[in-house]
Amino acid sequence: MFSFRTTPIGDQLDRALLDGKVGVFCTPGCWDAASGRYLYELFRERGNLARIFLPEADALPGTSHIAFDVDELKDLDAVVVEIQDVGSRYFPFTVDVLRLISTLDTLENPPALYVVDHPNPAGRFVEGSMPAGETDQWVPAAAHRHGLTLGELCQMYVGETCPRLALHVISADLSATARTLMPWTIPPASDFPGVFTPYFYSGGSLWTDTNITPGIGTGRPYEFIGAPFIKTEGNTIPLPAGVLARPCSFVPMAGLYEGEQCFGYQFILTPGSAYHSLLHTVQLMRWFGEHYSQFHISESLYGRLADPVMEEYLKGGITFDIVEEHVKSEEQKWIRKARRFVLYEDSPVRIK
Repeated sequence: MFSFRTTPIGDQLDRALLDGKVGVFCTPGCWDAASGRYLYELFRERGNLARIFLPEADALPGTSHIAFDVDELKDLDAVVVEIQDVGSRYFPFTVDVLRLISTLDTLENPPALYVVDHPNPAGRFVEGSMPAGETDQWVPAAAHRHGLTLGELCQMYVGETCPRLALHVISADLSATARTLMPWTIPPASDFPGVFTPYFYSGGSLWTDTNITPGIGTGRPYEFIGAPFIKTEGNTIPLPAGVLARPCSFVPMAGLYEGEQCFGYQFILTPGSAYHSLLHTVQLMRWFGEHYSQFHISESLYGRLADPVMEEYLKGGITFDIVEEHVKSEEQKWIRKARRFVLYEDSPVRIK
């Protein structure tokens, strides 16, 4: 059963929310600007908050997850989810929500699932392809940058994998926080500091499967890339229109190359430009592979890409124009599928 709710979560009259045992699965983005309280405080005040699931506090930036096990879900009547998704299918907290859905589906009498929706800070632009071949278990059958909200993505995932679950999406249009604040104002994660991060993440996060750091442990992760072995002087890296590359050095305070000086680039978007982070990242990886013998790609990258054409390009088998045409076709396929799950007036679109 699926329903799209147009009244706030606090006004819902479902018995499971009023009198049942409620678990809240959330990140700091569940803070409400109108009431000045977190979502779980609503149920604590009602006296029926049974459990809170929060991100791991001691994980490195970019590696945190929301931990839970099946025994913590068995006695619940409702699970209420409120995280700020960032528009990419491999964002850790989004993967955790889909893992939660799959786990609920294993229960004989699963609790009802409520998703308090938020706008997508990466907007409706789409990048990449749906997974082909083997990929991580809870990755959705969506493009790398999917252009949906979390509620829309959950509607698709439940319909395709767990249709017996009761899913209720609370409209993103109802949130006082969404009306008052931009969707990136409260950082979605410790490695998501600001307005431009969502535009870089779909490609930029793939650098974590290489020995070039995407600036984890700096103030601008995914906008920076670098490594101790990179030499910027005299090198001209490939750049799409509307993107600048500032040669720079930085010392990460966490993650790969912690405490070491790295050399590389800060990518800067010019006003009004639409950036295809995935294609640019794949192009840069091929370039670094051709110019630096030290550059290394882990096999895990190909599992995250889940695209044999892009994999063949990275291994030197085909040219970039073939990848561009392939991605264009795949994006059109994904958009046709995604439109079936859209809950709002606008829909996913390609970057032209």
